[in-house]
Amino acid sequence: MKPLGGTELQHNFLERYVSKELLSNFQICTSVPGKVPLSKEKINILWQKMATDQPHFQEFFRSSEKIKQYDYYVFNSHWNYEQFRKTFNLPFEKCTVIKNGIPEIKKRDPEIKRDKIKLIYHPTPWRGLSILLGAMQLIKNSDITLDVYSSTEVYGDDFKKQNDHLYQPLYDQAKTLSNVNYIGYKSNEYILENLHTYDAFVYPNIWEETFCISALESLACGLFVATTDNGALYETCSEFPVYIPMDTNFENLARQFAAVIDSIPNQINDKGCHTHLKFQQNFFNHFYNWKTIAGHWTGFLQGALNAKSTKKKI
Repeated sequence: MKPLGGTELQHNFLERYVSKELLSNFQICTSVPGKVPLSKEKINILWQKMATDQPHFQEFFRSSEKIKQYDYYVFNSHWNYEQFRKTFNLPFEKCTVIKNGIPEIKKRDPEIKRDKIKLIYHPTPWRGLSILLGAMQLIKNSDITLDVYSSTEVYGDDFKKQNDHLYQPLYDQAKTLSNVNYIGYKSNEYILENLHTYDAFVYPNIWEETFCISALESLACGLFVATTDNGALYETCSEFPVYIPMDTNFENLARQFAAVIDSIPNQINDKGCHTHLKFQQNFFNHFYNWKTIAGHWTGFLQGALNAKSTKKKI
């Protein structure tokens, strides 16, 4: 099975949950303008998931004429839209926000008492794995362990061949730590099937994400989540995680995460936390289920189609 990143997974969900007849009226390109050819017959949409600093599209977004090539721009978070709005001269009337979503996920039972705490890290390595491994070296409680599924393989074999060697020292370090199990790449299906067997997703993110599907999946599953307030994370995760303010002093950031990790056994077995995690499960499975997200897409696409029909009549 070909590895799929977040963009590919979300596009697959769009095609699964939204009417094929409705989608047939649109040409949807993800993130990089021109990656999918523009259509003269269909309504052209750029579904933007990348951040403003990516080199692939600087020339495009700085040209008012090129911006006109797309009828609409869909952003995966309000944070990302605001960054584009402030950086480039995008027309308000062409922009909307429709967030990423999740399928049905097996839920962790918050009320089962945990004597041993299992942590999971499954984003790519450059998003904070080095910080987390530093934090794990400070953990003395042998009942806390971390499984690491991080790899560049999620973006395909070619990307892995070009980039994975850059992070081999991190993988090697993970393999040497007694409280860390380095597992490597597993498919999204595998992660979702097994996520409920973990207790916490600890994510010292140092990369400005425009959304975070890994965090979303963990929150919906009912895991205890600790992360930074970097990029769109505070929007994706709402009020539910423990937030550690982003700090460019990575040693200090690792110490702060270690302190949170040390506190998890006491917190996660508290009745108040059980209530919190149940509410968290309900919240994210309601608002971010792809059946809900599909409703947002359907409303937007039908509106765009109606607007096109009205223009023709005029």
